Amino acid sequence: MNEPNVLVTGAGGFIGHHLVKSLVGRGFRVRGVDLKSPEYEPTAAQEFLLLDLRRWESCLRATEGMDHVYALAADMGGIGFIESNKAVITHNNVLINVHTIEAARQNGCSRYLYTSSACVYPGYLQDRADVTPLREEDAYPADPEDGYGWEKLFSERVCRHYTEDYGLLTRVVRFHNIFGPLGTYDGGREKSPAAICRKIAAAANGDAIEVWGDGEQTRSYCYIDDCVEGIYRLMQSDHGEPLNLGQDRMVSINELVDMIAAIAGKRIGKRYDTTKPQGVRGRNSDNSRLRQVLQWEPRITLEEGLGVTYDWIAGRLAATRPAVVTAAC
Repeated sequence: MNEPNVLVTGAGGFIGHHLVKSLVGRGFRVRGVDLKSPEYEPTAAQEFLLLDLRRWESCLRATEGMDHVYALAADMGGIGFIESNKAVITHNNVLINVHTIEAARQNGCSRYLYTSSACVYPGYLQDRADVTPLREEDAYPADPEDGYGWEKLFSERVCRHYTEDYGLLTRVVRFHNIFGPLGTYDGGREKSPAAICRKIAAAANGDAIEVWGDGEQTRSYCYIDDCVEGIYRLMQSDHGEPLNLGQDRMVSINELVDMIAAIAGKRIGKRYDTTKPQGVRGRNSDNSRLRQVLQWEPRITLEEGLGVTYDWIAGRLAATRPAVVTAAC
């Protein structure tokens, strides 16, 4: 039996680029689609199309001849970006999602995986740093993160209705803070691990870096290699309900800074800015259903993943730092 033709939307982005490499390595023929090519290395996709998936005709072209669709395309970024661009995010992502899933249906795709987010979980369950890990059923009664979280939760429901009404097999994965190399680390769209790695890499030993909030807000973080493995396993599974994908080890932002400083071999202080966005007070993944459904869970430790990520970001900064020219005597 021939392997299915696979489409990855958002293939120019961080997770999409890594997913393409993983799927090609497994022997799939992959079509990547995005507004932009991958920034830091060439795509591994056998075919890569530059398309604007907010447009219906682009979605029809992207899904034509495809069997499986991994729908990762989204306008998104770190907390600073999503807090200040709610109209743009909801407009762009709703268009991308409803057009892509309908085009997949019309073109006869058999499976469709949608990448959602832990931002769908209610704020009233995340108002303490020592938060109870979030179970999939906790998404309702709904109170997701304003803008980005509502758009993600709406698109999860679209997937459910396309399965119920049209028989399209849909899978929904809820990411919990994915990080790793080849991701955005500056410019305003970066997530907290990349931002902290960049700040520490640029700092001298003994410097202090800016930390948004008081640093006691908590999160769990999942390394990119575990993320793409989980995505693939979910697509191959028979599980049609939303599923968490993340680590279930919770750390504070202060602890994250200290971990990265230790990796860098630097003494780093902290300057707190409580005027900056910091999101929910605490968030952690309950992986009980993940273990049950996939007979697997993320295995790469936070320290191991941060080590690879820090080395990559520090290397990027060093490579782009202006050379110091000394005059000859």
